[in-house]
Amino acid sequence: MEKREMNRLGAKPSLLGFGCMRFPTLADGSIDEAATEKMLDAAYAAGVNYYDTAYGYLNGKSEEVTGRLLRKYDRDSFYLATKLPVWLVEKPEDAPRIFEEQLSRLQMDYVDFYLLHALNKKSWEKVKEFKLIEFCEELRRQGKIKYLGFSFHDEYEVFEEILTYYNWDFCQIQYNYMDTEVQAGDKGYALAEKLGIPLVIMEPVRGGSLAGFAEDINEKFAAANPDASIASYALRWVGSHSNVKVILSGVSTMEQTLDNLKTFENFRPLSEKEDAMIKDVVETLRSRVQNGCTGCRYCMPCPVGVSIPDSFRVWNEYHIYGSYGVARFTWEQEMKEEAKPKNCVACGKCESVCPQHISIREDLKKVQKELDEARAKV
Repeated sequence: MEKREMNRLGAKPSLLGFGCMRFPTLADGSIDEAATEKMLDAAYAAGVNYYDTAYGYLNGKSEEVTGRLLRKYDRDSFYLATKLPVWLVEKPEDAPRIFEEQLSRLQMDYVDFYLLHALNKKSWEKVKEFKLIEFCEELRRQGKIKYLGFSFHDEYEVFEEILTYYNWDFCQIQYNYMDTEVQAGDKGYALAEKLGIPLVIMEPVRGGSLAGFAEDINEKFAAANPDASIASYALRWVGSHSNVKVILSGVSTMEQTLDNLKTFENFRPLSEKEDAMIKDVVETLRSRVQNGCTGCRYCMPCPVGVSIPDSFRVWNEYHIYGSYGVARFTWEQEMKEEAKPKNCVACGKCESVCPQHISIREDLKKVQKELDEARAKV
């Protein structure tokens, strides 16, 4: 198992990190601890030494199960990462209370990698207001955490502001071959590399959407190497970037665990030929975008409350990946019924200000029709 040193820190984590957000569950929704233990044991035996959980994962049970299952191993033999849920901090005393609860759940004396969780423009203001960096520095002085970082979900400009504000030990971003211009993206990777801040990567397989495609895309991967999983190419693309020190993979089955371990057992960066194939795949996938909505939001607010950019985003993703699975959560849970395209009254206000000159009213009809039909087939 390849290990990449974080030179500033002296830490040497495994390139493959075990993401503890998608543990297998039983029929009642509780974590299947027996199956999870077998997966963690297989990863540990193969040399995985970085385990990533968070306060809110799996209804708050991930920290508890992760800590319990790792306790049988020498504490110095692995790195444990968890995160402070900034959105739950409403007053200064909330942070120490939550952290002590985390240590209790984990049954650990300290955390190796502690992150301010899911920072964005709004939560970043809270970090500064409640002096959460200073709080974490005090935890480090007390020996309760070793390294301080943050995970991120917002636009590049916000990432640049946060990354350059403080001398972070590390940071965690979403990065994969389809999201090079999303969130921190390529520019964020380059900035972190320039500043010497090591990166931990989440969503390298984009929640599973880069693990399998429509048949024409799948055939391209099979032609390159019929014995390699499609997901392995996404992982290797990320690992081909030298400032990536840990790639988190959240697995739910032993099959997924073993496939990841196979990829990282003798890790190989992508060859020039493989990299060219990935670029061809990306070009093909992006050609399936249904309209040119850039999310600029000039069309908003809609007079009747339709979420126009979000509607087009989920519609485009559905067509790019050829799977309702990538759209399901947004369409069924994130988007409220009153914000869906079916509520459009065709007033045309949005089209009069759209810089891309999109036929918004007609496309909204297509969004509702196609996603409703896709949902009905599930």
